[in-house]
Amino acid sequence: MKRHTARSVKVFLDSNVILSGLLSDKSYPRIILDLCCIRLEYIQFFTGEYNLIEIERNLKKKLPQALKVYQKYLPFLNLQIIPLPDKKLVRKLSREIAPKDAPVIASAIVAGVDILVTGDKKDFDHLKGGKNCPFKILSPSEFVTEELPKILRSEDVVQ
Repeated sequence: MKRHTARSVKVFLDSNVILSGLLSDKSYPRIILDLCCIRLEYIQFFTGEYNLIEIERNLKKKLPQALKVYQKYLPFLNLQIIPLPDKKLVRKLSREIAPKDAPVIASAIVAGVDILVTGDKKDFDHLKGGKNCPFKILSPSEFVTEELPKILRSEDVVQ
C-alpha cells in the first residue's frame, strides 16, 4: 500500500524540540525526531540555520560531550534547513516577540510551514491569529497526540 496526498504538511522544529529529542529516548520530541528519520512522504520537517547555531552553542556550553553525537545524528533527521532569515524581517518581528525568538518565527515564515513545534509554546502563543503567524503553534505533545493522528487519518490509501 502506498500513501499519497495532494501536498505535504510542513512542520518547523524549534531548537528545544531537537535538543530534547536527542537527549531523551522516551519523549514526544524523540518521537518527532524518529518521524524525521523515516522520511514520511506526507510530512516535511524543517528547522532554521539559526536553530542549529543555537543548539550547537547550548551543547558546547552545557554538554560538550554530546556535540559529536549531535553532529553525527543530524544528517539522519532529514531536516530541510532554512538559511538565516532577513534582518529586516527579524527586526519587524522583534516588535511582537522576544528578539531571541524572532529569527525562529522568521525562519518558519520563510519556509511556509503549516505548524511550528516548540517546547516554548507560551513564548509564542500571543502570536496566534496575527498577520505575522500564518501557522499553528504546538507543543511536541500536542503535535504527536492531536495533530499527527489528523495528518495520518487524512491520507488516502492506494493499493
